[in-house]
Amino acid sequence: MNVMNPTEAGFDAERLSRLSAVIESDIAAETYDGCELIVARSGCIAYRGVHGFADRSSDRKVVPNQIFCTMSVGKQFTVALVLNRIERGDFAFTTRVADIIPEFGVKGKGGVTVAHLLTHTAGVPAMLPMMPPELVGNLEAVVAATSASLLESPPGSRVVYSVIVGHAVLAELVRRVDAAKRPYRRILHEDLFEPLGMHHTCIGLRDDLRERMAPVVVRDRRPGLLDAPFLESVGATLNADTEVPAGGYVSTAPDLHRFAEMLRRGGELDGFRLLSSAILECARVNRTGALTNSIWDYSQADRHWQPFPANLGLGFFLRGEGIHPTPFGTLASADTFGGFGAGSAVFWIDPRREVTYAFLSSGLMEETHSCERHQRLSDLVHSALI
Repeated sequence: MNVMNPTEAGFDAERLSRLSAVIESDIAAETYDGCELIVARSGCIAYRGVHGFADRSSDRKVVPNQIFCTMSVGKQFTVALVLNRIERGDFAFTTRVADIIPEFGVKGKGGVTVAHLLTHTAGVPAMLPMMPPELVGNLEAVVAATSASLLESPPGSRVVYSVIVGHAVLAELVRRVDAAKRPYRRILHEDLFEPLGMHHTCIGLRDDLRERMAPVVVRDRRPGLLDAPFLESVGATLNADTEVPAGGYVSTAPDLHRFAEMLRRGGELDGFRLLSSAILECARVNRTGALTNSIWDYSQADRHWQPFPANLGLGFFLRGEGIHPTPFGTLASADTFGGFGAGSAVFWIDPRREVTYAFLSSGLMEETHSCERHQRLSDLVHSALI
C-alpha cells in the first residue's frame, strides 16, 4: 500500500501531520491504546499512521495490517449485502420482513419493513431480547428470540439504535433468499470480502488471525452507552463460528479503507461492482428527518449535549446539517456518510471532496468521548485539504 506525498494527494502536509501528534499525545495520556488510520483523497493515500499498542499490558505494538475488532462498523458490511440483494430483486426497501421470515410477523411486528430495520426505526429491542447471553453469537438463536419479542414502538415513529438484533434480522433476510442456502459467514466471504480484496476481514475470528488480533480492552471505564464487561465480552467470545452481523467482525485498516473506497467510487472497486451509484445515492438521503437517536439520550444529562437529528440514511450514518457532535467532523460536507463502532472504530466518506477515513483502534473509550475524538481527528483531516 503506497502512501503519496500529501501535497500530491491534495493535502497540506504540515497540517495533515498534526494527526500524528494528536494521536500520540492521546495514547501517551492513556486515553486509548493504539490505532491504525488511513486517509485518502480520490483513491490516493495521503496518510497512514500506525500508533501505540495493540496490547498495552504486554507492550505489543500496533503493526501495519493490525487485526482489530470492528465493533459496530461491521453493521455496514451487512448493509452492503442487503443493498446488493435489493438490486438483485430478492426483496425491496418496502418488503415486510415477515414476508421472508414469517415467524417474525407476530406481537405487532407484521408491518416492519426492510427500510425500518436499516434506519433503526423498526421498534425492535435495542439490546438482546430474553435469551441466554452465551447464544449472542448464534445467528439463528438471536433471530428466533427477536421474532418472539414484542414490538417496543410503532415502526417509523422513533429512532431506537439497535445494538445487535436489527442487523441479525437483516442478515437472516440475506440468508433466507440465498439460492444455495449458504451460512451467513460464507455469503460474506464469497460475495463481499474476497471480491473486494478484504482478505483479513471476517465475521467471527478465523484461527489464522487470532494471534494477530488486538484484545478488546476498555481503557475508559466511565459509565456510558455500553458497560465495559459487555464490550470486553465481545472480543472474548469471538471464534471461528461466531456470527454477530451487527459487530462481531475483525478487520484491518487497509481492508476497511478498501470498503470505504468502494463506496466512494459508487459501488465499484478494481473491476468488481457490488452496488450501483443509484442505490448509494438513495441510501445517503436522511430518512429519519428531525427524529433524534436514542443512542445519545444519556449524553444530555451526562455530557450536557443538546438533542440533534439522528441523520440516518438507509443503513449509513450521515453528517447532515447543523453544529452538533459527529465522528465525521464538523467541517465535513453535509452528505458525508459512514459508520462507527463502540468506543473505537470509524470510517467515513466525504463524496463532495472525495476523501475517505478508515480508523481501527485498541483500548476502547466511552462512546461520547470517542465521538469527540473522531470529530477532532476528522476536522484535522478536513482542515488539511488544499
